[in-house]
Amino acid sequence: MQNAFGYDARQAKIQGLSVQVGELFADIYGDNGAKNTDTLEALEAYKSLRRLLPRESNYEPKSRHIGASAAHKATQGVS
Repeated sequence: MQNAFGYDARQAKIQGLSVQVGELFADIYGDNGAKNTDTLEALEAYKSLRRLLPRESNYEPKSRHIGASAAHKATQGVS
């Protein structure tokens, strides 16, 4: 796996934003009074940001995008 965060500030910013949006999704999802559309829109924003990042391996079509573990933990409300 090649970690591009040290070399590409844009990818580092996208990763940071995806973690923040993941946390937002977890908050909205856990809020019983939140509208379903808000939850779905937060999830779509998270997925869109994740797709902007390169994959861990160029040779495996189902490889995850870099930084996936931290981003996924954010969606689960785990720091």
